[in-house]
Amino acid sequence: MKAWLKGTMAAAVGVWGLAAVAVQAEEMVRIGVAGPFSGAYAAFGEQQWRGAEAAIVDINRGGGILGKQILLIKGDDACEPKQAMAVANRLVDNDEVQAVVGHFCSSTTMPASEVYDEAGILVMTHGSTNPMVTERGLKTVLRMCGRDDQQGTVGAEFVVKRLGAKRVAVLHDKDTYGQGLADAMKAHLHTLGLTEVMYEGLTRGEKDFNALVTKIKAAKADAVYFGGLHSEAGPLVRQMREQGVDVPLVSGDGIVSEEFVTAAGGGRFVKNVYMTFGADPRKSPEGKALVARFREAGYEPEGYTLYAYAVVQSIAAAMQESGSYNGVELANWLKRHSVETVMGPKSWDAKGDLKVSDYVMYQWDENGKYAEVE
Repeated sequence: MKAWLKGTMAAAVGVWGLAAVAVQAEEMVRIGVAGPFSGAYAAFGEQQWRGAEAAIVDINRGGGILGKQILLIKGDDACEPKQAMAVANRLVDNDEVQAVVGHFCSSTTMPASEVYDEAGILVMTHGSTNPMVTERGLKTVLRMCGRDDQQGTVGAEFVVKRLGAKRVAVLHDKDTYGQGLADAMKAHLHTLGLTEVMYEGLTRGEKDFNALVTKIKAAKADAVYFGGLHSEAGPLVRQMREQGVDVPLVSGDGIVSEEFVTAAGGGRFVKNVYMTFGADPRKSPEGKALVARFREAGYEPEGYTLYAYAVVQSIAAAMQESGSYNGVELANWLKRHSVETVMGPKSWDAKGDLKVSDYVMYQWDENGKYAEVE
């Protein structure tokens, strides 16, 4: 990559604020940031926005893209498919964005990406892991994260080979992401010679899972796998513990937020909870300076914060190096080149998936913190 991108990490110091620019919006590169900025999953939206905002501040201070400054335009989909479609159409028709960071939930990324692809606009999701995001043959859709058929495999291997579980209950939230992840885990569980003792869905937004916990007890499960997000995983694990079900709960990247601890009612309830997520980007040498700046500003860049930063870096690199804003041309450039990011070098295959997936297992502790399992 050219020096303009490599130097962006050192461009901003201290507490960030969007630098004032003396040009009109139409003279800027317009990038949409679409995700859940309200509702139950807003914690993930905050991670996304902080990462994207920090990236454009750095890139703008380093000269921008093709001599133009970047303008971020926020679109709140609340992880609701219909709202995501409205956001996508607004970003395309009214805001005339030239690329999009997002969406977060697979159930919103999939319909919204149809809009972007039809309009010829590049979209890169930082957190949508359902395989169908990139299996539909859309030309302008890529992702910065792995896939559920990858993390589901890691989860099943851990449950069987590390935990030694024999009676596994598999639960999901009936959503594109949650059920897709649970199904991927279940499928690999079968290849390992184990059949789940229970497979059941719950409904997003519910808080009372005591009847479900009673079924888990009756099934004599020695491990529970949950495909879903922190807002349901928290109450579920608390009610498991309150009913004396102290078996491990294993989940995916949908609980990689300290909001999970809040939803559970405190750190004492999340002990013995595990989750799959990419290798901690906060430990990447390329992101060391950025992580330090976030912490100096009083923010812990957990979860998908650095993922969103890396998405903006990748979009900017494609525009700068290709000299184009056309979504198909940008996607094709990314599929042919590696980009240096705060999470290390990233490259994509012909579908738009990362060539290397780095899912590992993490464990939550009684202090409400997570760390990689050795």
